[in-house]
Amino acid sequence: MATEATGGGLEFHPMDQFIVKPLFGAGDVHWYTPTNVTLWLALTALAAIAVLVLGTRGRAIVPNRAQSMAEMAYGLVHKMIEDISGKDGLRYFPYVMTLFMFVVFANLLGLLPLAFTVTSHIAVTGVLAMAVFLGVTAIGFIKNGSKFLDLFWVRSAPLAVRPILAVIEVISYFVRPLSLSIRLAGNMIAGHAVIKVFAGFAAIAAVAPVAILAVVGMYAFEVLVAFVQAYVFTILTCVYLKDALHPSH
Repeated sequence: MATEATGGGLEFHPMDQFIVKPLFGAGDVHWYTPTNVTLWLALTALAAIAVLVLGTRGRAIVPNRAQSMAEMAYGLVHKMIEDISGKDGLRYFPYVMTLFMFVVFANLLGLLPLAFTVTSHIAVTGVLAMAVFLGVTAIGFIKNGSKFLDLFWVRSAPLAVRPILAVIEVISYFVRPLSLSIRLAGNMIAGHAVIKVFAGFAAIAAVAPVAILAVVGMYAFEVLVAFVQAYVFTILTCVYLKDALHPSH
């Protein structure tokens, strides 16, 4: 959190919490090495399964907390897809629902003490974003064939500017996975780093009360951010799915 510096002050290392470390030993990390990322990815998947499968196993008329959470998430994602992508998009509900639950649980579990926030790493968010990008692109060509390219040709614009707009549309389309992944990872890194810095100031007696209040406030804000970022990631996925299903401008 904070260590004594050689000059007598405090040194903060807010980015150390994002270091990938092996679970066993202290050697180099290879592609096959179990790491803290591996552990928290598995815990994220287990948490989502626990809520969606085990929590709804009874399906009581008066739901328990887990069933209520699952039903609320189901209704939110179902309505999101239907409103944005249309009824055609509901056939892809299982994937979008899985994506939403994974991101929201990854974000929330990262707020636990000594936890690792897997969505703070571009390697994780980049894979999620590329899966969405490649998936919706494949759907676009499978469902529409060459007509999918109409997505890049703005027919409502004057003919003279259509080629320029087409270039802009192509660039913006291929930037989608980058923007998706960086937005999520950047927000997770920024919030957790600020919490770590405020927590480091708690070691200074003169500002400890203010620092503790700041940590509590920032922690509450990060809980909100965890849900908001999962919602944003999912709603953008629905927007891209809509473009794949209905590509014409």
